[in-house]
Amino acid sequence: MTGFLFGVGTFGAGTYWLYISIHGFGQAPVWLALSLMAALVAIMACYGAVLGYVAARWLPARGVWRWLVGLPAAWMLLEWVRGWFLSGFGWLSLGYSQTDAWLAAYAPIGGMPLVSWILLLGAGALVTLWFGSSRERALALAVLVLPWLGGYSLKSIEWTKPQGDAVAVAIVQGAVSQDQKWLAANRDTTLARYRDLTLQTLGTPLIVWPEAAAPDLANNIVPYLQDLAAAAQGRDSALLMGLIRAEPGPGAEPLYYNSILAYDDDVRWYDKHHLVPFGEFFPVPKFVRRWLRLMNLPYSDFTSGAAVQPPLSIAGLRLSASICYEDAYPASQLSSARESTALVNVTNDAWFGRSTARHQHLQISRMRAIESQRYVIRAANDGISAIIGPRGEMLAQAPDFTPVVLRGEVVPHVGAPPYLRFGNLPWLCFAALCSFMAVIMRRRERELPAAASV
Repeated sequence: MTGFLFGVGTFGAGTYWLYISIHGFGQAPVWLALSLMAALVAIMACYGAVLGYVAARWLPARGVWRWLVGLPAAWMLLEWVRGWFLSGFGWLSLGYSQTDAWLAAYAPIGGMPLVSWILLLGAGALVTLWFGSSRERALALAVLVLPWLGGYSLKSIEWTKPQGDAVAVAIVQGAVSQDQKWLAANRDTTLARYRDLTLQTLGTPLIVWPEAAAPDLANNIVPYLQDLAAAAQGRDSALLMGLIRAEPGPGAEPLYYNSILAYDDDVRWYDKHHLVPFGEFFPVPKFVRRWLRLMNLPYSDFTSGAAVQPPLSIAGLRLSASICYEDAYPASQLSSARESTALVNVTNDAWFGRSTARHQHLQISRMRAIESQRYVIRAANDGISAIIGPRGEMLAQAPDFTPVVLRGEVVPHVGAPPYLRFGNLPWLCFAALCSFMAVIMRRRERELPAAASV
């Protein structure tokens, strides 16, 4: 129960902004918005409950094997499961808290999971210092201090190297409020805003729009897009545009994709793979979907893109692309990131208003930069547009809620840090081994009193 309540507090406070998107902008009834929020919080809290059960049932009651071995490893494994089970929700993982700390230097080695484990190891060391024996406290002190010293030393290691000259980038932040964006009366105004801001940037090698920037299907605005592409091509600019598009489906209804259009020497698309449950698709039976339509609730079903898509080659860069909260799934980006020279994330955090969600999402993007040791181009409609350096540093940031063009430079980088090469597997195996050893120690604890009584 303690683990469950911890999860309720963590995710209740950390994802309160879902109410803003579901009720405030999605216009769902209060009861439905609160129900969906409660369901998500309860599901996430169950992971803490499982951890508590595992600790009580199979881990030693106290001591180093519990505090420094079993609990950190089990927590790390459950964080990993939470990142993919039932489509996954890796938000609020512990490692993201270290983007500005020395421990972030471990991210290129083992990704955010390794950073989480080291942080948990430190928490276990603090408990051991308080409750452990003199010998255990000496070990705990070393465990508490050495990882931080190691992180400081790792900061100086260059896991990647620059390749070629810097590429100038212009991020077009439209800052269109979500409650106004899809109104038919505002369609032409929004298109004009993005056109005018884009025309101001012509001559910049790469111009980037945020997620679903145009308030209409790309299919319906082909002349508009062609005019912009011709103007960009005439000034040696390439366009990377977040758009929604339709393709013919197997039946009568078309298939809709949340996509990125890369327009340079040729035209290429990236289609979003990790869709948002209840936002971009409803994981419910068809009769429930029909009921939702009758109730006039926010409903849309997008089609998922391929799980593995190559980087987008544009303006001399090879960009590993992600849309919205896809960048919270680092494992699915490993193949693309290895082949890339930079990362790009287009998003629309306007769904969450002035809440902390946009800052949480920015922190996730910064961790992706640290793990891959590459620049990240982050284009947001009304969130936080930014250019992030290979160490997670903020090189340029647009003002919030303001139509603006953010300019900066991106240096292409090549090379694969250990995390890009091997992914999560080595550290998951390590965590599984630690958990197994802690369970064995619990069994030995039970066997010793029984043997002594004989």
